[in-house]
Amino acid sequence: MRTITAENAPKALGPYSQGTIVGNLIFVSGQLPIDLKSGKLLSGSIGEMTQLIFDHLEAILKQAGSALENMVRVEVFMKDLSQFAEMNEAYAKRVSKTSPPARQTIQVADLPLGSPIEISCIATTSERGS
Repeated sequence: MRTITAENAPKALGPYSQGTIVGNLIFVSGQLPIDLKSGKLLSGSIGEMTQLIFDHLEAILKQAGSALENMVRVEVFMKDLSQFAEMNEAYAKRVSKTSPPARQTIQVADLPLGSPIEISCIATTSERGS
């Protein structure tokens, strides 16, 4: 197992890594919409938060030698599913149109730092289907 540390993504909030590589799989820990300059949660729409989280996921995957296109599964945790459509619209801009990853979206009571959304993923180290 190898640990991933990306400078262009928020540091872990606890005793865990941003991600790990095991074999040809990359496991990225849940990412929050944390602004890297302020270190605080982004105060914006759920769509803007989703885009920022995907920036973090992309930075971690890039550090591992991969890319968003290689995601095979995504987990989205939301406090308010009434914002699902807006999240989904932002999400669709960042995933493969021809071969989107599997996904689950779960409503939760709370998330770290009071964030309204958290996203994690599993990706491959090489192009999907290879």
